[in-house]
Amino acid sequence: MKFPLSKETTNYIILIAITIAIAIILTLILRKLLSIFISKYAKKLKTDPTNFAFLKNSVGFIIYTAAIIFIFFKIPYLKSLGTALFAGAGILAIIIGVASQKAFANIISGIFILLFKPFKISDIIEFKDGQKGVIEEITLRHTIIKDYENRRIIMPNGVISEETVINSSIEDEKIRKHIVFSISYDSNIDKAIEIIRDEAQNHPLTVDTRTKKEKAKNDPKVVIRVVALSDFSVDLKTYIWTSDNDNAFILKCDLLKSVKERFEREGIEIPFPYRTIVYKKEMKDDQESS
Repeated sequence: MKFPLSKETTNYIILIAITIAIAIILTLILRKLLSIFISKYAKKLKTDPTNFAFLKNSVGFIIYTAAIIFIFFKIPYLKSLGTALFAGAGILAIIIGVASQKAFANIISGIFILLFKPFKISDIIEFKDGQKGVIEEITLRHTIIKDYENRRIIMPNGVISEETVINSSIEDEKIRKHIVFSISYDSNIDKAIEIIRDEAQNHPLTVDTRTKKEKAKNDPKVVIRVVALSDFSVDLKTYIWTSDNDNAFILKCDLLKSVKERFEREGIEIPFPYRTIVYKKEMKDDQESS
């Protein structure tokens, strides 16, 4: 048996449908316009795109919240229901507060990230557990990080605000990469240092950070020091500057290959662990006789 809807109810349903449709369309249009603005004009205006990206991701929340409030005020039953809920909202407020505590914490943390900028979009960051990637987006709830395997790490803003973050892009993107080369005790240290320095200084990704005074004194572009006399090796640490984090990785890989090849050609031994085995003949004879 069908119950026909009254004209007033029908009008309210139409009002709700139209309001929701307008909210959806308006959100899509504004997000699209903000995306175009961010991609085209942020660099031209020399403005941090993080601010606009955060605003873009807040648009939906603001519009849908406004749409819900509009619907409640336009429909008398919902308006009275809302008034009743607010009037006796003691227990309900506690329940909602507890349930939404983490959500609000993430929103507040997102606002703090926007204000204090420990990182921004396109920054390369690393966490203490070794996770590393590029900041791709900052939303009201979470931060999206693209790692170097092209996967997305989605981390709540409340969690990332509590983390110790290594930011490779803040202020100055240049990186001093430390690369350790080990040689045997029988190898010529000065010759090994000469080979490493030659390969490092001639690499196209190496950046010369010396001052005019250091250049006048003919200080080396790449500093190499003996940092340890290990059990099986003499360890040489190379301090080499490059433009950014990605180039630092490429530079390290290239030098590991080219230095090893030069060591092989010029008689510098790369050590490996030695083990001394003591073989006692009497013990062997006793085992055989038993």
